[in-house]
Amino acid sequence: MRPSAGLVEEEVRELIRVRGVDPARDGAAAVERLVDEVLADYETRVQTSNLPRLGDRARVRKSVLDQVAGFGPLQPLLDDPEVEEIWINGPGRVFCARGGQHVLTNVPLDAKGIRDLVERMLRASGRRLDLSSPFVDATLEDGSRLHVAIPDITRRDWAVNIRKFVLRAHRLDELVRLGSLDDAPARFLDAAVRAGLNIVVSGATQAGKTTLLNCLGAAIPHRERVVTCEEVFELQVALPDVVAMQTRQPNLEGRGEVELRRLIAEALRMRPDRIIVGEVRGQEALDLLVALNSGLPGMTSIHANSAHEAITKLTTLPLLAGENVTHSFIVPTVASSIDVVVHLGKSGGSRKVLQLLGVTGRTEGARVETASLWERNGERLQWTGQQPPALERFTAAGIHVRELMR
Repeated sequence: MRPSAGLVEEEVRELIRVRGVDPARDGAAAVERLVDEVLADYETRVQTSNLPRLGDRARVRKSVLDQVAGFGPLQPLLDDPEVEEIWINGPGRVFCARGGQHVLTNVPLDAKGIRDLVERMLRASGRRLDLSSPFVDATLEDGSRLHVAIPDITRRDWAVNIRKFVLRAHRLDELVRLGSLDDAPARFLDAAVRAGLNIVVSGATQAGKTTLLNCLGAAIPHRERVVTCEEVFELQVALPDVVAMQTRQPNLEGRGEVELRRLIAEALRMRPDRIIVGEVRGQEALDLLVALNSGLPGMTSIHANSAHEAITKLTTLPLLAGENVTHSFIVPTVASSIDVVVHLGKSGGSRKVLQLLGVTGRTEGARVETASLWERNGERLQWTGQQPPALERFTAAGIHVRELMR
């Protein structure tokens, strides 16, 4: 940091202490006013003293704001729209992903600096990190997702991941303009949402599942009441009647934990027209399937390497809920509850929809019967000629679905 920036920062921190300003409570605007006040006074004093000159005033202002109200040396990476994720493996080992490539940055952070940054990030979330709770998931104010693991779970240093919330699309037609989705399958998915089909979005980490869920959510009719359930807040459903819920960690006494299964159960008591579960990873898959099987439309995402693997996982994850849950019950439940799987992945170096898989509602022994609707062939998603499931629901919604398939 330049000498002048260091002096200005010290004066700003002292002014914050004297006036009782809390950056987390009062917001960045309050700190900006103090920084401008100190800068103006500093520039006046420079004329009649040997204080170091500011040089680039805008750069000094930004540097001080980053240190006092932002996240210090990480703030430039958080502000960079090309950076998708930031992770810290320890002092001097700060990495970022930019344009699909990960690089070691020159961000200077020691062990104390890492702990201070994590504490600042967690302050507004109400979540904690200690020996009894060595992992934490939280959402930053800009929507980015924070994950931290500490020793002795990690070998020596704190491990920090910040997955930035870079929502480049809000609707399905924007995904078409970005080249992630073709026009015909986009129109089909829009119609499928309006007709109340149950949709699963699958893909690997950072494949764009949450972005696609948000785009699908934008197609929900505005008259519907939507309840969302997530581990941490990531979904942004721009509808007039939305209730968003997230899980909660146990307190210091080990009480008060609210798991995703509980959220799904509570959501059903809130008169939803539609439910969206951010992601299923375990036992909560059973609760979601039971909800969807009762006639409540919904959506979710799941980590999987293919659309078929997503169906396989949905037939196995519910078995974790207890010994009384059997495969013979789950397989037909999945077949009757899920209508479409949209699989995302990398193609040509960018995120794209690779396949739309329809679930026919039938089973073949211990297997859920499916029909591939669209498959990616180079730069285009091509219709396979197969008809989608749940045609009666399209008809009931006044949608001529066959016209959308080509």
